[in-house]
Amino acid sequence: QVQLVESGGGLVQAGGSVRLSCAASGSIFSIVARGWYRQAPGKQRDLVATITSGGSTNYADSVKGRFTISRDNAKNTVYLQMNSLKPEDTAVYYCRAIGPGGVYWGQGTQVTVSS
Repeated sequence: QVQLVESGGGLVQAGGSVRLSCAASGSIFSIVARGWYRQAPGKQRDLVATITSGGSTNYADSVKGRFTISRDNAKNTVYLQMNSLKPEDTAVYYCRAIGPGGVYWGQGTQVTVSS
């Protein structure tokens, strides 16, 4: 089992920046990939960015050049640095981890971007 806890969400003005954190605990040695997803009201949950155990990253086209995913292995934490935020980035952001035991999700953290 893997437990994920997100933090760092909040209210920010358009053009501003926010950094989200996702701390993992439990069977972290089994994690092969981690990522961030987001879900706006009335919409499906979409991929934002992923990072593999080897360090390869992938981004949604809508966030390329603005968001950066990174990790600190010593802290078992993955970060999402979000710059140049837009109102359409408003959503609940979820951390996800994939391992042999399955797919794990955090509880989500709200990011609201005001215009």
